[in-house]
Amino acid sequence: MFSKIPQRFTAPFGLLGDEAKLAFPSQPGGIAKLAAVRNIPQSDNYWDQYFVLFDSASDVFSLITPHHIRRALIDAPENVATLIRVVTSRLFNLISDHTFPSTSNSSVTAFATSFMKTAGASGERNTTKEVLNCLRILQRVLPVIFEVEGESNIFEAEVLWKKQEAEEEAATVDVGGSETPQFVIEDDEDSDEERAPQPPQSSPGNPKERKQLPSLGERLFSSIIDLMFCCGFTLPTKIQVDHYKINYVIWEKGIGSTTDPGPSHAYDNNKTEVLRLLLILLSRQIYVPPGLLFLHPSLYTLHLVQETTRRDILTVLCSLLNTAMNSAIPADNSLGSMAGKLPYNHLVFKGEDPRSNLVGTCFQVLCVLLDFQSGSARDIATGSGEAQVFAPTPHTNSFRYFLMKLHRVQDFEFIVGGTLGVLEQQMAATNNLLPGARKAIPYISETIIFFWKMIELNKKFRFYVLESDKAMDLVAHLLCYCLEIKDKPQQHGLCRALSYIIQTLSAETAFGVKLSTPIRIQLPTKWVTSGTAADFMINAIYSIVATTSGALNSLYPALIIALSNSAPYFKNLTVTASTRLVQLFNSFSNPLFLLADEGHPRLLFFMLEVFNSVILHHLPENPNLIYGILTAHKIFEDLGTFTLSRGLREIKRVQAAKEEQAQKNNSNPKRRVSGDVDEDAQPGDEKARLLESDHEQTLAVHEPEQISEHEDTTAQPHASPTSENTPISESTQLPASEKARGKMKAKRSLSSETTASLDHIAAAGVGRNGFVPTQEWVCSLIFELCPDTEGLIRLLRGSKELQASRHKANSTTAIVDFLSSATLKHVLPPAPPLTPRRFIFELSVTVVGRVDRLVDIVDMGRNLRPGMSPLGIWNGTNVRLFYVKHAQHQQRQITEAVSNVVGGFLRRTSDSPQIRQRS
Repeated sequence: MFSKIPQRFTAPFGLLGDEAKLAFPSQPGGIAKLAAVRNIPQSDNYWDQYFVLFDSASDVFSLITPHHIRRALIDAPENVATLIRVVTSRLFNLISDHTFPSTSNSSVTAFATSFMKTAGASGERNTTKEVLNCLRILQRVLPVIFEVEGESNIFEAEVLWKKQEAEEEAATVDVGGSETPQFVIEDDEDSDEERAPQPPQSSPGNPKERKQLPSLGERLFSSIIDLMFCCGFTLPTKIQVDHYKINYVIWEKGIGSTTDPGPSHAYDNNKTEVLRLLLILLSRQIYVPPGLLFLHPSLYTLHLVQETTRRDILTVLCSLLNTAMNSAIPADNSLGSMAGKLPYNHLVFKGEDPRSNLVGTCFQVLCVLLDFQSGSARDIATGSGEAQVFAPTPHTNSFRYFLMKLHRVQDFEFIVGGTLGVLEQQMAATNNLLPGARKAIPYISETIIFFWKMIELNKKFRFYVLESDKAMDLVAHLLCYCLEIKDKPQQHGLCRALSYIIQTLSAETAFGVKLSTPIRIQLPTKWVTSGTAADFMINAIYSIVATTSGALNSLYPALIIALSNSAPYFKNLTVTASTRLVQLFNSFSNPLFLLADEGHPRLLFFMLEVFNSVILHHLPENPNLIYGILTAHKIFEDLGTFTLSRGLREIKRVQAAKEEQAQKNNSNPKRRVSGDVDEDAQPGDEKARLLESDHEQTLAVHEPEQISEHEDTTAQPHASPTSENTPISESTQLPASEKARGKMKAKRSLSSETTASLDHIAAAGVGRNGFVPTQEWVCSLIFELCPDTEGLIRLLRGSKELQASRHKANSTTAIVDFLSSATLKHVLPPAPPLTPRRFIFELSVTVVGRVDRLVDIVDMGRNLRPGMSPLGIWNGTNVRLFYVKHAQHQQRQITEAVSNVVGGFLRRTSDSPQIRQRS
């Protein structure tokens, strides 16, 4: 009677059952046996614990580490292969088992009964738990297998993709009988060809016909799709028909489905587990180096996008789309749902949100499938010349193809509403009256990438977005989010994607027409601007460029091109927006920026296009911008006479001023206050000397040019016609005294030293990439830019006369009134046809590889960074497609937390050195 008492007291009253879990990593019969004992048979009882021991995904990921699997692959690789075969075999058998899925009772009585069954070490079989553990084991093991060196992974190919041959009669007699009608048509059409090879197969030595069975990887994909639509596991049981538990019904109401299958939030965790395994299989390409990405496409993704049936693809695609787009709709109006909206609720309850995890995983799977274009999955080119376009087909990537074929207005409205809802939730979370009161949307990055893929693939959807009244709302949300994350280095890849979206939209005529409408959404106070959507767009782009200090140079071209595409539609720009455009041009014409990289002059060229487009199309409607251009006329005039030597002198002057400022900052402040003349005089004298030398050198710019006219006419730099006959001052032509000649000798020696230092600056490279500008390169640059400044110079001449004839107090008002009625039709040529610059991907290994890396970083990088995801799926594995830099984790200070909550009470912002150093 007392024999069972010790068994019941091995665990704390047998209620927790954690002893076996805690001992699994260290006991000889646990995970250590996988590498210690060779050739464990499939029938061994050792494998049973993998299906019943774990209760959650976190148990598997914490008790089984990549080191365990990696060590087993080295010491006993056959055991890892056996583990995969045993787990997949159990998964396949459980799906067809009549006891799966097991009924789940959430009542208190059932909860207490489970404790009693655990204490008695006996209970009913939980097939749902076994299926979930099969999925979790594969999620943990497969990434380690993918990282094995060698792109042709022999172990992976042998275990997952090797097809077995079996005798047709011995395999399944019923399948053979059911497949007979499928080949009736082919036999009737090709009866002679089919009967020709029959005599060799009917030889006495080989009487039975053999056939190839699907590989383990193919069967795994079929099982995953079946589990996605299994009643009682991922779908409500009420839609089950008879004993057929696999029912291909779209998960939620939306695209392709007008009826809701019923509440299925109880199965959100199961859906996430299935999709997580699917995402891991699709992530095989992140373990391939960038140079080999297209030589070795992922067999898993190829099989899913090309070999899956049309019914399965449409059901999976619509289920993922509807689940993702319905995320902005509140689930219910229950008390629990209302409590979840309370401020700081996410800080009180630290549990995971199953719905949020499911939506994020749906977005990630969608982005990976819609971006895949490796190997035979590339889009097919149609047309020729400028009319050539690339589009997917059902044989390349079925998911991209069917998304491209969406055309119903209600489907487009559904997608726009879902995307806009996610963006609104993100803005409400980051710009709330109480900072940090709401949790940020964890799948905002995936939402933006999905929207990018939608407007790229589906032209009808792009036109619908731009013609709808929500077009500028979407653009405002995207620009605001780009402004929010521009100072975070880990989000710069997403900033680049946002710039590409803006450029893609700006190339359409409907986008320019909508720019004259006001922004309807409530913007954050720090980004609010007066005027129309065009004013907000200009101010946002200026803020991105001006406040990043060159850290986002890679996205400047896309943003400035967006301005150039939109400029023909600018009307009634405010004074602030007009000033921002002139300031952008001034920054890009700065020699320190202009000579830093070979591609920087293109930004200056695009800004000149902006000004010319406004002058040619809407000159009277933009007097503020025209007046700003006239006020800054010296910038445009100096651009026509720009030379390499003058640019290098300006760079040297700026560097000297920085060094002088650094010396002042490093000096003792007490001695400066006390009035130490000796130390204060030296920096001041140096500054005066540098300014004087710069002044003398600028006066002597034309003297060597005139000398070179007689010696070598080819060395004369290109200049505008207005500066060809610049007169020399009379003081330089008078005979100089002895004292003046001595000063001139000193200035010549200083000029020679400065010239040598300028040559040193040019030889060392001005920019970060070591680009060395030459005078020939500068001449070609000015030759390209000068034609675009002619209209601006003529406009300047026409307005100077009126400005000189007016009184100073009324000159500004008079000039603006004059520009409102001015026209240059008799001076300038007619406006050319609009040719917007579209964002186009070149199908080359380098460009597309960078895009694949970008999407993979956005979708999967969060799981590679500690603390950003509850499960580090790919963490600890050797990813080769890109590199993820792990910053040293530092605990937040109390003052920083208080500063973030009270809105800068301690005067510490994100730009402070302490916070910037941590980031």
